Amino acid sequence: MIKNSTINHQLNHRTIRAFKSKTLTKEQLNILYSVASHTPTSMFMQQMSIMHITDPDKRTAIREVSKQPYVGANGDLFIFLVDLYRNQQIRHQKGKDDGRLHTADIFFQGVDDAIMAAQNVIVAAESMDLGVVPLGSIKNDPQKLIDILDLPKMTFPVLGLQIGIPDQQPQLKPRLPLKFTTFDNSYPRDVNIDDLKDYDQIVTTYYDLRDANRRVDSFTNQIAGPKLDQHYTKRDEIMKVLHQQGLCTDENIG
Repeated sequence: MIKNSTINHQLNHRTIRAFKSKTLTKEQLNILYSVASHTPTSMFMQQMSIMHITDPDKRTAIREVSKQPYVGANGDLFIFLVDLYRNQQIRHQKGKDDGRLHTADIFFQGVDDAIMAAQNVIVAAESMDLGVVPLGSIKNDPQKLIDILDLPKMTFPVLGLQIGIPDQQPQLKPRLPLKFTTFDNSYPRDVNIDDLKDYDQIVTTYYDLRDANRRVDSFTNQIAGPKLDQHYTKRDEIMKVLHQQGLCTDENIG
């Protein structure tokens, strides 16, 4: 089996939610920023930016949006943005209009840039024995987060990362077997819940044995649970907020 230090880190990835009360050094920050900047970027448009949130009031406000007690506590907090504002300003100063910047196509190119940069930062941080927790929860109230960060139109926060020195050692969380997630040439439509019984048992055992936040549950029960049941959340306003930011305004074309 092919093994090297990078693959070993990736195969042993654990989400860290407790960090020691120490911030990253300037050298560590610059390394992570450089790694992010060298991520592949669609059409070389470089349509993402990173905000490093050090202000205690902003961190507290972001924690309230996320509704997770570890967000903005210890460690360093980063917000990855789709950033079309910079390129809009470049076009204007070159005497051009906004062109295709308001299309869903360009927005999703920016999403690709931001998410790939975040993943590169995760790999780099873990290679330095740092811990990371990705924070999709920053989008629990997208407009409030935009207000907290005082973001201009043509930007949108897509993912947070909290990075720091781990203060816990969680167990490795079991993932779906590859036969359920990787396919050659065509997508299999014969999904049968009975085929997931063994994996359900593995997940249930994981929750039964893990060190903290004990919850005995199976994978299929989680999928059939309240998270995906019909209910309103502020996340349902994402498209409305995108439009208010001047993004994806072509969605009804055709």
